[in-house]
Amino acid sequence: MEFWNTRYRALLHKVLLIMDKTIKIVLAILFFLCLADMPYGYYQFVRFVGLIGFAILAYQAHEKGRQTEMIIYGGLALLFQPFFKVALGREIWNIVDVVVGIGLLISIFMKPKESPR
Repeated sequence: MEFWNTRYRALLHKVLLIMDKTIKIVLAILFFLCLADMPYGYYQFVRFVGLIGFAILAYQAHEKGRQTEMIIYGGLALLFQPFFKVALGREIWNIVDVVVGIGLLISIFMKPKESPR
């Protein structure tokens, strides 16, 4: 029985790792596309997907005991949430989109420090 439990945990770890990377890549692409002149509905869509994606990343960081990552992703979820819009202006949002997109791509390749739990 221990054999299956170990295999299940290893498989679950791989799935979560792939999901983590996929969310980051999709969000980065969406943020970079915000630099183009898109219809307003696209930006609403990006805010909604950003809220969900960052909430998932924050939850995963919490489960792994990575408090700093959890706070960053939680803050980004609040920044991009579509319900109470943060009015920063087009230029500032473009800068935010680029910085967050680059940060997401960099975070894919960084090896996180293991926190004691």
